[in-house]
Amino acid sequence: MADLPLISIVDDDASVRKSLQGLIRSVGYMVKVFASAEEFLNSEHIHITNCLILDVRMPGMSGLELQRELATDGCEIPLIFITAHGNEVARSQALRNGAVDYLFKPFSEESLLDAIQVALSSKGVKRKAVESLRNS
Repeated sequence: MADLPLISIVDDDASVRKSLQGLIRSVGYMVKVFASAEEFLNSEHIHITNCLILDVRMPGMSGLELQRELATDGCEIPLIFITAHGNEVARSQALRNGAVDYLFKPFSEESLLDAIQVALSSKGVKRKAVESLRNS
């Protein structure tokens, strides 16, 4: 199980964390969830995460602030932002700073899994999660 990619999720909404955790596990990835950016930064999982899915707006440190913090520390985890707030300035900033994707809630399972595939491919991790979902 240790050779499976680890997808970490940072979102202050427990129901979002739970639903994304179930989806991502169902296609064969390990998943770790965090209720805040600070919780993720203080975890032992920061250096073994292959892809980070994070909310833009959260109490405390925002997703964009976490992106800057990781970049400052030289931590190159592929990021996928998710948000319920359509803000093109934030979207442009996140993508300009290297985010793989910026998805507006509600998004389709397929669009998230496609973004995860792109993120993992950028790190040389190969998995067929999207095909397994399509074939089920």
